[in-house]
Amino acid sequence: MFHPRGHHRHSLHCILPPYLLRSVAQNGTGPQRAAALHTAAVDSTFRSLRFASTQTAQRAPSRIISGMMAESQCHRSIYDLQGQETFPGTLARSEGQGATGDVAVDEAYDGLGATYDLLWEVYGRNSIDDSGMRLNAHVHYGTNYDNAFWDGQRMVFGDGGGDLFNRFTIAIDIIGHELAHGMTEDEGPLVYFRQAGALNESMSDVFGSLVKQKFLNQTADKADWLIGAGLLADGVQGKALRSMKAPGTAYDDPVLGKDPQPGHMRDFVRTWEDNGGVHINSGIPNRAFFLLATQLGGYAWEKAGHIWYEALRDTRLRPDCGFARFARVTLMAAARLYGEGGAEDTAVRDAWNQVGIPVTREKVSVAFIPPQQGVPASKPSRRPNA
Repeated sequence: MFHPRGHHRHSLHCILPPYLLRSVAQNGTGPQRAAALHTAAVDSTFRSLRFASTQTAQRAPSRIISGMMAESQCHRSIYDLQGQETFPGTLARSEGQGATGDVAVDEAYDGLGATYDLLWEVYGRNSIDDSGMRLNAHVHYGTNYDNAFWDGQRMVFGDGGGDLFNRFTIAIDIIGHELAHGMTEDEGPLVYFRQAGALNESMSDVFGSLVKQKFLNQTADKADWLIGAGLLADGVQGKALRSMKAPGTAYDDPVLGKDPQPGHMRDFVRTWEDNGGVHINSGIPNRAFFLLATQLGGYAWEKAGHIWYEALRDTRLRPDCGFARFARVTLMAAARLYGEGGAEDTAVRDAWNQVGIPVTREKVSVAFIPPQQGVPASKPSRRPNA
């Protein structure tokens, strides 16, 4: 697929950050350390393979090709790797088939469907690439593999060891998070490094949380705003991998360590680890979105979600975009969607100010186009054939 801004195929996107695996390798029992080191080695191999493949070929995902599509249709395939590390595995469930009784297979199927439904029903997006891309997931990867990842073409889920992490299909927002990386890649911007990478991770947390909230029919004030609730095994001192409401409070455990996420720019973490802190500093824009959604009220996937989605697709969003520029882009998106100077405009400003990022509007004109019900305001797309 030609992309006017070029292809930005980034590092392998794993739900567990490398610093968490490092903590387990330092503090865990012998089996826990071995599992963490094996997981890190597998992740590193996939990162290298992905980097090599993107240097030699353009991505060619399986898509549903048609003319003018009157309606969208989800196409899911779930494969069982049965503890092996060789793809594709055995097809366990395909679109339209009933539950299999394998909890990982069925959770993956439901999670892919919930993500697809959010994108189509709320944002009018036909799968993660907006062109009907098939959604493939592979479960039961390896032995006690403690991670889940999106590699540009498919979702892969480990079963976890059971003592620190449960199966990685257990949290629907993890599935939404990983698939949202594919949406961000398709739109082109946000290289996986430093602030741009933290925005990339935050975008996935935002849409992963929205997938869960819509699936549960929760308003912003009723949602837990946790990423990965249920993933931590019994006995682990924590409730999730991250908290969008209160970054830095998700876990504090002798083996996992303490959640390092900041929620304000005064606590911004400068590090070379984790691609420059992409999983750490994502707490700052995460909290900004939480503040916006709760101030606006109602369902977070509506006004707040539309603003973030429009910002992601804005041509002013550069690949190396930092937090301050992204904040300005969200403000312009709010003006396009809901008019300048209104409650939405004020809420966007307030949210960024509360995380230490004062935001001002760039000197550009924005036309107010009232959004249709369930569909964001129209504007030029990045794609030349849209």
